[in-house]
Amino acid sequence: MPDSEVRPCFFIGASLDDLRSFPEPVRQTVGLALYEAQRGLKSRGAKQLKGFGGAGVLEVMDDFDGDTWRAVYTVQLAGAVYVLHCFQKKSKHGVATPPRDLALIRGRLEAARDHHDRLTKDNTP
Repeated sequence: MPDSEVRPCFFIGASLDDLRSFPEPVRQTVGLALYEAQRGLKSRGAKQLKGFGGAGVLEVMDDFDGDTWRAVYTVQLAGAVYVLHCFQKKSKHGVATPPRDLALIRGRLEAARDHHDRLTKDNTP
């Protein structure tokens, strides 16, 4: 896909501010994964987030200085990438995404769908 066909990337809620708080090497990893998604590709570091029925909600994880950082985004809305949540995994027990974060992601996914619906409605001839 040529650069002229790069999909727009929208940040829902506080996801952009949260991403900006990540360490620089982690921001670069997430930024590359998002750029690849904008070009219609899947980053090697991205994996499906369980519990969202299909491969449309993905997460990128990166470890830095003993901590784990995650960014969750969706590509299931045609022509756009939506970043839903960026956070540091605090729990030392298991790799599962905490229920509070999953609830936040679900709510932001609905907000992304609403935003996408408004965009496509506004661009309909």
